[in-house]
Amino acid sequence: MKFGGTSIADGKKIRHVAQLLINYREAGNEVVAITSALGGVTDGLLNNAAEASQKGKVAQIKEFMTDLAKKHYDAIGFAIDDERIADEAIEAIDSRIDELEKALIGICYLGELTPRSIDYISSYGERLAVPIISGAIRSLGTDSMPFTGGEAGIITTSDYGNAQPLEKSYEQVENNISALVETSIPVITGFIAEDKKGIITTLGRGGSDFTASIVGASIHADEIWLWKEVHGIMTTDPRIVPEASSIPQISYIEAMEMSYFGAKVLHPRAIEPAIKHGIPVRVKNTFDTEYPGTLVVADQTRSEDVVKAVTLIRNVTAINISGAGMVGAIGTAARIFSALAKAGVNIVMISQSSSEANMSLVIDDAHLKKALKALKSEFNKDVVKEVAHDKDVCVVAVVGAGMDGIPGVAGKVFGALGKGKINVIMISQGSSQHNISFAIKEKDAENAVKVLHQEFGLGSKEETGQ
Repeated sequence: MKFGGTSIADGKKIRHVAQLLINYREAGNEVVAITSALGGVTDGLLNNAAEASQKGKVAQIKEFMTDLAKKHYDAIGFAIDDERIADEAIEAIDSRIDELEKALIGICYLGELTPRSIDYISSYGERLAVPIISGAIRSLGTDSMPFTGGEAGIITTSDYGNAQPLEKSYEQVENNISALVETSIPVITGFIAEDKKGIITTLGRGGSDFTASIVGASIHADEIWLWKEVHGIMTTDPRIVPEASSIPQISYIEAMEMSYFGAKVLHPRAIEPAIKHGIPVRVKNTFDTEYPGTLVVADQTRSEDVVKAVTLIRNVTAINISGAGMVGAIGTAARIFSALAKAGVNIVMISQSSSEANMSLVIDDAHLKKALKALKSEFNKDVVKEVAHDKDVCVVAVVGAGMDGIPGVAGKVFGALGKGKINVIMISQGSSQHNISFAIKEKDAENAVKVLHQEFGLGSKEETGQ
């Protein structure tokens, strides 16, 4: 596999990040860094692991390992200018490359890839990056120590691919890391941890941010900063609306609603530890450090911005469950949700008619086959007569804590869509009134986002930051 981008860019980014961390430390801050893998590495690891289990081509694995090693050697060459420290980083890379190659070749011969194996293989992206970043900091004259998430003290359940941190992690991380920040910059792998048996686990989507939030909560940080390549949390996807702007301040609940409904800057789980411990989270741009970004806080003060953002979820399917037997039948909804939960189906949105004769759900496209199988198996036409689906849909959500208790917001949303000749298929609004979400045809999705972004004047105000 050939990686996208260049190792020169990787090395320059690492050098830039190392200097950035040192600058903040020299300004009087105590700093802990959480790192992701180099660009394209995790995808490369997972793709090659999958191919190894299916095709078993050892020669292909060896070629991949050569490319992977070169990518990291080149990054070291541009990130670390101290020969001794560079040699130490290369030694660490060589050791881990050797371990990884043996594991992938083992998968070739076994022809089997388990969730535990996937976690082990995918962990190497971060494990290969951390000695380079720590070495770059040291080469610039500041002490640093590299850690895996497990070494830092993050202990999780054994739910491979989606592990949950155990409560004792917070005390262990505090014991292992807090004293070090007085004299150095610890660098910890994001995304990966280990269970009680010492077996490597991963934290799932948003894993590096999740690690940062766990560590920040453990050491009682004043703020948790998440560095991205964007200017913070945006009012909408700038690829759809070029005039979209970053939101200066947003509440935890608004950030979670946005991330659940399509905004990919933050994952809901990533800020759970911060919420629990009341720590503000700031999203900043790595390459525009002076820009204030977005501050995520516990309570959002009332502002003139009733709506903060418009988000879009693609790759979903609407399922309509109907039957006269559903009317007044106690427990039908429980049976639906239980069947889908047992099948591992993620439900994005729910809507039910007052007649109780039908219920509509939106689910991830990838879960359609197992959802249909589970529902048809559960009911056998005893109550539900029809289970229909429509893959030609998207979900749009209008998000803002300022919507709570303000009359007319829904009217404004659907009035604007009506003027834009956009038909709404289904609607859902939670009792919190922090978001209104609805399903529409895929062909109308981007136009709906543009119409609503304009209707609520998002991105049109000059940004002041915090």
